[in-house]
Amino acid sequence: MQAVREAYAARAEEYTALVGTLEQDGPEAALVGRHLTGLPGPVLDLGCGPGQWTAHLHALGADVTGVDLVPAFVAHARQAHPGPSFLLGSMTDVDVPAHSVAGVLSWYSTIHLPPDELDGVLAGFRRLLAPSGVLVVGFFDSDDEVAPFDHAVTTAWRWPVDAYAARLAAAGFAEQERLQHRSPERPDRRYAALAARAV
Repeated sequence: MQAVREAYAARAEEYTALVGTLEQDGPEAALVGRHLTGLPGPVLDLGCGPGQWTAHLHALGADVTGVDLVPAFVAHARQAHPGPSFLLGSMTDVDVPAHSVAGVLSWYSTIHLPPDELDGVLAGFRRLLAPSGVLVVGFFDSDDEVAPFDHAVTTAWRWPVDAYAARLAAAGFAEQERLQHRSPERPDRRYAALAARAV
């Protein structure tokens, strides 16, 4: 994760300008809101970046904390989004007791993990969640195979949705909903999200 932190730190201002806002009425925001609000406990936004998703969930009433490993993102989030808590840390080493959170958002924060590292991270998310806790993940979609590509910041991976869902199932999750779409601004990119419940 050190290389990822350094890559994002070097481009934090540019990245914040690019993705620091979200479409409040879009299908992605609706999916996140459906699954991560109204839960009986705290929610973690792991890999929160500039904090826009943490702020969105907080505005919807969630008891949410954003966690990111890039100091510039955490500093920006604290200044731009008063209300929710933001902590400096890694999604692979979250300092909370096991089974103590009701929901986890991992919005494009696993995209830089090589396939052989994903299972361990998903198992870590499962350990954080209380029984029947909810995980929502966003990632780059692929229509054929798991494959690396040249992301603007550092190498990222595309996943067929069925393949990612199978990894979730192996980690102890049952799929609840999926979303796949393309962006008019980036027709070369396919986007996906999965909501799953701990079983």
